[in-house]
This record gives sequence, structure tokens and C-alpha cells, in this order.
Amino acid sequence: MEPPSFGTPAYGDKDPIVALATPLTESALALIRTSGSADDAGIGSGAGAIQLLAKFFSRPDALLSAPGNTVVHGWIVDEEKIDEVLVSVYRAPHSYTGEDSADISCHGGIAAVKAVLAALKKAGFREALPGEFTFRAFMNGKLDLTRAESVMELVAAKTHKGREQAVRRLAGVLEREIQAIKAMLVEVLAGTEIYLDYSEDEFLSVNDETEGRLPERKRAEEAAGRLRALAELWRSERIYAEGALAVLAGRPNAGKSSLFNYLVREDRSIVTDTPGTTRDWIEAMVSVEGIPLRLADTAGLRSLSPRPNQKAGGKEAGDIDNNEAERIGVERSFELLEKADIVLYVIDGLKGVTEEDREFFFKFNETSPDKTFIMLWNKTDLAKLPVSLAEDLPNIMPKQLLAVSAKTGKGIPELLRSIASLLAGEVHGGAKQGKITKGEIAGPGSLRQKELVDSALNAVEEALILADHKEPLDIIAPLIRSAVNALGEITGEVSNADILEVMFSRFCVGK
Repeated sequence: MEPPSFGTPAYGDKDPIVALATPLTESALALIRTSGSADDAGIGSGAGAIQLLAKFFSRPDALLSAPGNTVVHGWIVDEEKIDEVLVSVYRAPHSYTGEDSADISCHGGIAAVKAVLAALKKAGFREALPGEFTFRAFMNGKLDLTRAESVMELVAAKTHKGREQAVRRLAGVLEREIQAIKAMLVEVLAGTEIYLDYSEDEFLSVNDETEGRLPERKRAEEAAGRLRALAELWRSERIYAEGALAVLAGRPNAGKSSLFNYLVREDRSIVTDTPGTTRDWIEAMVSVEGIPLRLADTAGLRSLSPRPNQKAGGKEAGDIDNNEAERIGVERSFELLEKADIVLYVIDGLKGVTEEDREFFFKFNETSPDKTFIMLWNKTDLAKLPVSLAEDLPNIMPKQLLAVSAKTGKGIPELLRSIASLLAGEVHGGAKQGKITKGEIAGPGSLRQKELVDSALNAVEEALILADHKEPLDIIAPLIRSAVNALGEITGEVSNADILEVMFSRFCVGK
């Protein structure tokens, strides 16, 4: 039997599809997914996934008659037995994709998986495009776009908290909030368009003074507040999903590498008594109270120009060679600091605050006043935190100053709590403006969603400003309509084929 000839695969066609949903490596089991309803199949036979699979299944009648949500045992056969399998049968529309589907559990050997896939392609399946199963679920009304995107968020989740937020979106928390806000704006739009049929005098006489120039103004204000709450949740959602970058900085030999090794629980950075050992930054992933944290250890920050008592090309006792490698390392450290979500500046407790520490702090405070920052007094097992430190660095807030020891671990639990609090302290803050309760919070899970929330919010806020300035309703109404359309794009009620193709192409093949 020759495999069928397909045209160029495309999102939106009805070909029966197949994909390996587990890694192609030696394992106990592997899962192969198929989908495609018989009535919608775009090939000559009109066969769907279950009919095609039955051609190479040892018990075709049992498979064809199996009701949905049942499992059938048998063999994949192509002239000879290929592998013993279990087939989970799903009938449209009660399946992930909304089509007839079958998931094949086979043995996880690489040769076995390849042989089963070859038989299925010979039967008439084509390879699924990335994300095509979820694309079909969206097109068949099984998932809105926020839930579809959350599928890959769940696959990519790095911590328990990231998984938890993705599950909330998959369960429809974000969709319900978007739909509730959209319903409010539809009411505002309906009232606005009704009043557009009135003359100016009639409008002013029937419109409540408290509404100003915008019917259902209170609804519009509440919608703006809830959109603002969603927008404010984006930073914490991004951190939970993608992780935050925490950069350890400080003078050479302040103990950055020792602190880095303690936090990642392994010797990744070289630790010696010689300052300047770290010439380039090293990164590792750790979890801090559910937040994926990319922790980076950087080269010691110091001036690399010759000292006043040092001849060019020479060196004094205790000084480091002013070489190109160290210079590049320091430059890269400063570049990384600009990208950091949080900076952990380490002070050598034995030497105290030096002029270079002060220079860095005041420059940093001037150029990056809004960047999250914690100053660490290290080696506290040997040198206690001085009371006079506030006089040396008067702009440091108490919550930004912690005493730690990379040797004994003293102060590390407090440091981790501070990092989590500073990075995610606003998770529930914005929700106070809306009706989202703490247990149901789910902000935008992707940049696409965040930009559309911002677009809707900007449109509503501009409409309210225009209403305050008594501008005509025929100028205000399009803004409300634009906000409604932006919210429709978030859930997929308003969609663009090109955008959908780009979005789903980023999924893994088995999804």
C-alpha cells in the first residue's frame, strides 16, 4: 500500500494528522497522537483517524466499534506485527481537538516508535504541523485563544507557581475576566450608539448629570479599572513564566562566587582568595518561592585604569594585572546589570564600604532608580553589620540591606524571601481595583495578550478623557468599539489567519 500524496500542509486543512507526543528516546512507553474526523477528511477515501488506524490494527472491528473514552488493546501490523499497543479512542466532538482522535501507547524504543509512525503514514496520515492539534481545538471551539496559549505555558512551566498560573488560564480564569470586561464595554457601546440617534439637546435632557457625556460611564470606569488590574499583573506573570534575572555584583573578592555557589548548591564558580578570578559571568537557574530565578555571577566591578602610584604596564603588590580579559569581563558585567530584574550588590564585610562601592551605588541610584536592588553585607560570620552603614549609604532603605554569610548560610533564607517579595510583591496588588479574587488571579500569559489589554485600556481611558472634555459621542464611540475588538482578539473571537499561524507554529509538534 502506497502512502497518499498530500499537498503542502497548512493550518486549517482537514487531513488526518499524526505526531509523536513524547521525546524520541529510549523509554518505557511512547505516545503517538492522531486526529481527523471521517466526514471532514480531505482525502479521497473520506476516512478519518480511527478508520485509517484500523487498516493497520490487528483488531479493526473492535477499534471501529469502540465508543469514545475507551481503550482497545491490539497490535500495529504491516504484513507482520510491529508493536503491541493500547489505543485510547475519542469520538467527536468529545475530544481535545473536537475531531475523532486516537492516542497510541506503544513501547518507547526508538526503532519501535519509528516503525509505528511509518505504518501510520502509510495508512494515510500526514505529519502534524507544530501546534496543529491545539489549533484544531481552537478552530473547533474546544478552546478559546487564552486557553490554547496556556497549553504551551503549561508545557514550558519551570516552577510550581508557573504551572499554577498556566492551569488557571487553561481553566478559563482569564477568559472569564476578559468576557466580563467586554460585556461591560458592549453595554457602554450600545448606550452610546443609542444616544447618537438623539439631537444634542435631547441627549443632554435625558442623560443623567452623573454620567457626563458618556452613557453607562460607571461601567466604562469599572472596565478601565479591571483592565488596569490585568495590565499590572503582567510583570509577575512574565516572571513566573520566563523567570527573573538576578545579578550578583560587587568588588572583586567580596564573596559573590561563594554566594552564587551556595545558592545553586554546587561549585559552579571558581572561588579563590585572589581578587578577579571570575572574568566572565556564569548563570544558573534556581527556584525562589515558585519564581524561576536566573542567577548570574559577574566579574568583580572595579576601576581598571592604572592607579596613581602605579606605572602604566606595571603592578603594585596585591593589584591585579590590568589586562584585556578582565576589562572585557567588567564591561560585560555592566551590560548584564542593565538587563537585570534585580541586582544583588555584595559588600566585603571585612573591608567595609569602599570608595568604589560608594561610587557604584550612587551611580546606580542615579541611572537606574527604579531597578529592584538589594545590598548584601557578606562575611557576617566574621564581621557584623555596622550601625554606621546608613551614614555611608544614606539612600539605602532598611529593606534593601541584608547581612549574609556565604560560608555559614546565615541570612540566606531572609535573602530568598526578600527576592521573592520584591519580584512578586505586586502579584495581588492590581487585582484590588477589579473583581478578581486572590484565588482566581490570572493575568495576561503572553506579550500578545498584554499588548491587547493595553490597547483596550488606552482606548477606554481616552474615551473617558474625551467625555470629560464634552467631546461629541461620534468621536468617543469608535474608541469603545476599538476596545471591544481588542478584547475579542485576546480570546480569538476576532482573529487573523496569519497571526494564528505564527502563534501556533511556536508550539511543539505533539501539541
